[in-house]
Amino acid sequence: MPRWLLIVLLIIGVAAFAAVTAWYLGHRQYRARMAEAEAAWADILQQAAGPVAVYDPAMVADLPEIAQRYFTHAIAPGTPLRTTVVLEMEGSFHLGTKDAPQTYAMTARQILAPPDQFVWIPEMRSGPLVISGSDALHDSHAWTRFWMMWSLPVAQAAATEGLDRAALARPALEAIWAPASFLPQNGARWEQTGPDTARVTLGTDEKEVAIDLVLAADGRVKEIVTQRWSDANPQKTYQYQPFGGTMTADTTFGGFTIPTDAHVGNFFGTEDYFPFFEAQITAATYY
Repeated sequence: MPRWLLIVLLIIGVAAFAAVTAWYLGHRQYRARMAEAEAAWADILQQAAGPVAVYDPAMVADLPEIAQRYFTHAIAPGTPLRTTVVLEMEGSFHLGTKDAPQTYAMTARQILAPPDQFVWIPEMRSGPLVISGSDALHDSHAWTRFWMMWSLPVAQAAATEGLDRAALARPALEAIWAPASFLPQNGARWEQTGPDTARVTLGTDEKEVAIDLVLAADGRVKEIVTQRWSDANPQKTYQYQPFGGTMTADTTFGGFTIPTDAHVGNFFGTEDYFPFFEAQITAATYY
C-alpha cells in the first residue's frame, strides 16, 4: 500500500473516531439532561396528588361578569378542580425570523401546574433534521435545552436570573389549559377591563404575572397576552414586551373546556408579531 494512501486512511480513521466520540459524549449529555426533565415532570405530578373540591358556580358568584362568563364556559358543575394537567399536542414550530422562518413539524407532551411550574418536551422535524429537548420551570429555576439529532447542542441555558423571570410567563399564560387555576380559591385575581376583556393576575410578589384575556360572548378565550420579560428582540436584551396570541377552537376534556388551537408569539398586537408556536391540543388529562 502506498504510504500516501496509508496516511489518508489514518486521517480518515482519526476523523471518524473523533466524530463518533463527539456524538457519543453529546448523546450521553442529552440523555442525562432528559432524565432531569423526566424527574422534574415526576415531581410536579407527585405534588398534584391529593383530594380536591368540585366546581360549583356559586364559587364565582361574586366575581365580575366576565369571570362568571369564562367559568360557565370552561368548567362544568361537579368537575373536580384539579390544577395540574398533562397535555399532548402537535403542530408547527417556527425558528428563524418573521421574514425568514424555518418551519418544523412538532409533536410534544407537557405537564403544567400554574402559576409557576411546567415541563415541555417536544420533538421538531424538518426533513431529516430532528431537534428535541425540554423547556421547563421547576422549583423556581428554568432551563431551555435542545439538541439536534439527540447529540449536537443547539440551545443550552439554565437557571439564570433573566431566564427564570422570563419563564414565569409561560405557566401563567398557559393556565387557560388548567381553568381551575383561574379561581380565586387558587389565588387568581380578576378585574373586568371592558365588555369582553379581563385582567387576571396569578402569583404574588416577584412571581406575579398579569394576563389580559379577550373573551367571546359564550365565554371562550379568543386572545391572551402578557408583558413578558424577554430577550427575544433584535437587541438581545431583556425587557418587557407583549407575548401572546389567538385561540380558534375549544374542546372539552374531563369537564374542562379549553382552547385547543393556539397561535402564539412575541410582540403580539404589533407589526412585529411572529406566531412561532402553532399547536393543536390533542389530549388533556387532569391530576
